[in-house]
Amino acid sequence: MSVAQTALMQPSRRGFLSMAGLGAMATMLPTPAWSFLAQEYPTLKSQVEGYVAGRKASGVVAAIGHGLGELEVIAAGTQAIGDPTPVNIDTLFRIYSMTKPVAGMAAMILIGEGKMKLDQPIADFLPEFSEMRVLTSPETSLDSVPAKTKITVRHLLTHTAGLGYSIITKGPLLKAYMDNGITPGQISRMPIPGFEPGAPTPDLKTFSERLGKLPLIAEPGTKWSYSISLDLLGRVIEVASGMEFDAFLQTRLFDPLKMTSTYFQVPQSEVKRFTTNYAVFGGALIPIDPAATSIYLDKPAFAFGGAGLVCSARDYDRFLAMLLNGGSLDGAEIMAPETVALGMSNLLPAGVSTDGTFANGADFGAGGRVGKGAQKGIFGWGGAAGTIAFVDTSRKIRATGMLQYMPSNAHDFQDRFGEWLVADLQG
Repeated sequence: MSVAQTALMQPSRRGFLSMAGLGAMATMLPTPAWSFLAQEYPTLKSQVEGYVAGRKASGVVAAIGHGLGELEVIAAGTQAIGDPTPVNIDTLFRIYSMTKPVAGMAAMILIGEGKMKLDQPIADFLPEFSEMRVLTSPETSLDSVPAKTKITVRHLLTHTAGLGYSIITKGPLLKAYMDNGITPGQISRMPIPGFEPGAPTPDLKTFSERLGKLPLIAEPGTKWSYSISLDLLGRVIEVASGMEFDAFLQTRLFDPLKMTSTYFQVPQSEVKRFTTNYAVFGGALIPIDPAATSIYLDKPAFAFGGAGLVCSARDYDRFLAMLLNGGSLDGAEIMAPETVALGMSNLLPAGVSTDGTFANGADFGAGGRVGKGAQKGIFGWGGAAGTIAFVDTSRKIRATGMLQYMPSNAHDFQDRFGEWLVADLQG
């Protein structure tokens, strides 16, 4: 992994989903009758417009919902610099790791149906994970000892399986990942200086089989380490459901929720509403994945459960609304209320903390950050291109922020989106 690649993909050190501002919501009285108009969000509106005026982003969309009410949308800018097409609620954005809660909730569907269990070893589905080994010096050698604990579904959901990530892992294990194509994600088809792509990523079955032969960076269930676990979970879902992972998502989530603008591969017919992705270099936006020639127009090696989706703000809000409504929406029952509540609760193994990690100061559920203390009721996550989305079940709010630049911490949109929203809700 090169320095340039790490810089492009690196989440904010302050937390991939920094929700400190939402803690202020704890002082607010939940009011089901809340009804705001976009012009009544002066802070959020000012920031959205300021990002475009300051050329920090080509286009920004913020979508806020109260309960199951209609979305209130703030949008500014265009799909690309020099493109006259304005962004709106149906514009397509690369959401990268905001795919993780989607994959996590797909697993919760199967858990609710009894087709897998939260603490079931994944080796029951994927025998290549029956005899794992753990590195003794992760950053310096591949020396390892037998793992004492089996990797479970819970571990995959919460990044506690001991797996690595090509955007974070260092040393010999990183080389082993790169040599085996354990790089489930895509940025651009054009060469980026210093970018070393590694071997081609294989299909999901081969991905799993290769990964099962590599050692772990930590004993399962002992450490929170951001990882490829939600990508591997896609393979578990395939075996447990008897359906390919992308087909399962389409059948059990996207179709019933009427998420008609959510793709692992953007159809050519939809390029007209697809954004361009940028890298921030020296404060300037450099196009690294223009919409017309995007790598997302190609069929990926497999449906990346950790970072693969392109989605509109309207579609992601449909997913959030289902979570907020206890697992159903507009007559479509995705899962039982107790199942979705479990997925948005703290699923971390006993004794594991997120302190000092990308999920700093929070708990963790089915692929997303779980607020605690003053932030209790919040569930969500962010993406490598600056996007962010969450629900607050305590105060019945759903919120999505969409733009496109990398790395996500080049500017403060992802870190402060919740803070700006709270300022307006309290104002």
